[in-house]
Amino acid sequence: MSTTDLTAPPGADYPRQELGADGDRVRNWARNATLARTRSVSAPEDEDALRRLLATTTGPVRMIGSRMSPGRMLAAGGDAGTLLDLGRLTGLVALDAATATFAGATTLGEVYATLAREGRTLAAAPGVISEQTLAGALSTGTHGQGLRQSCIADAATRIRMVLADGSTSELRRGDAWFGAAKVGLGVLGVITEVTLRTVPSLLYTCRKDALDASGLADDLVAWNTDHLMTKAWWFPDERQVHVWRADEASAAEAERYHAGGDQLLEQATTSDALNDAVEAALHHMRGDTRILDADGKPFQTVNRFKDFSDVTGDVYQVFTRGIATPQINVEIGVPLDRAGEVVRAIEAWHAATRPHMHYPVILRCTGGSDSWLSPAYGTPTCYFGFVVYYAEDGTLAPDGVAFLREVERLLAVHGGRPHWGKYYDESLYDWPTLYPRWASFQGVREALDPGHRFDNAFTAALLA
Repeated sequence: MSTTDLTAPPGADYPRQELGADGDRVRNWARNATLARTRSVSAPEDEDALRRLLATTTGPVRMIGSRMSPGRMLAAGGDAGTLLDLGRLTGLVALDAATATFAGATTLGEVYATLAREGRTLAAAPGVISEQTLAGALSTGTHGQGLRQSCIADAATRIRMVLADGSTSELRRGDAWFGAAKVGLGVLGVITEVTLRTVPSLLYTCRKDALDASGLADDLVAWNTDHLMTKAWWFPDERQVHVWRADEASAAEAERYHAGGDQLLEQATTSDALNDAVEAALHHMRGDTRILDADGKPFQTVNRFKDFSDVTGDVYQVFTRGIATPQINVEIGVPLDRAGEVVRAIEAWHAATRPHMHYPVILRCTGGSDSWLSPAYGTPTCYFGFVVYYAEDGTLAPDGVAFLREVERLLAVHGGRPHWGKYYDESLYDWPTLYPRWASFQGVREALDPGHRFDNAFTAALLA
């Protein structure tokens, strides 16, 4: 039984390892799985060294990235496997008026900062967490919000990979296999460079509200249709929803922003009803995590909703504000035209079962994607995110794990597609039915890696 297996019985709890307990083992970011022994890690200094490594060795290979995915996705293929640390292959490679090329292991934070200095931004909304590598973000379908764009991979115009035999392959927008390479799950090759389409950076004013959630099923689609970017946090226990709706800033708002040194401009507001919902969530979270530090990171993630502020800033200042803290995170995308139906199904299930929750449901919607394995492939999609944080002793509340299991089953019935870089029970999904290009992806995999060298036990079973 894997420590990241959502089909495990309550109480398995994906136990975390204590800091300093690694010894000769490399663990994922959540510290709930072993990826490889230290001796299995290889850190090539450049692409040529990577090519030589692959050309002169045998055995399974996986990429470590920022280690933020579940361990089963990252783990090397047993003691014979190699875990690649590509941390030396980073930075800006080339920049022109329309595109920027970065090495694959560049963090999203560095990508965003580099583009911001040039007055540019990606042609896709950023993710919440900036510690991910660019290659990892593409490979798992990482996304932001906004119906006028989709996952970060859809901003790519060129992907360069080193293949299993040490040769290289470059795929570009318009190539027959490009849709497979953009969200490739790390099974096609080692991404060493990505060229991204960029656009001029805009300033946004994000209006924040606390609303009664009784109209959420209808409001959710309207918010996303009427505004450039929308994100919401739904507190079913308290029937409250905290919604962010962002549009291009007015000239006066932009002037105030620049007068403040281009720092995020805040205008405080508040809501007693939302503050009460936050306090209720914090009560559950304190009981579940038993973290003594009142300012601990899990508490910060929900406490920031209290006494919230409208803001003006660039897209990164407004939306890339995640607090990276170990958690079990399930995120399921459903077609946007079924989002209201899913909200009503969750409301009915919640009323009947009163599930144990200590974090609100996260709601983000994007446009359709042409990446074959993107959860948004072919249709605008609403992502429903669910989080359970770890306790101080490295365990998870059994009620919280049971909640994740049941809500995932509910969304799977409604045609949900899980985020590849988060936690999911693969037994719930009929992949070829969910993904019309599943067989085509398999064909590209056979062509680029016929020996399945980039597989581990989990990906081999997933793609069998």
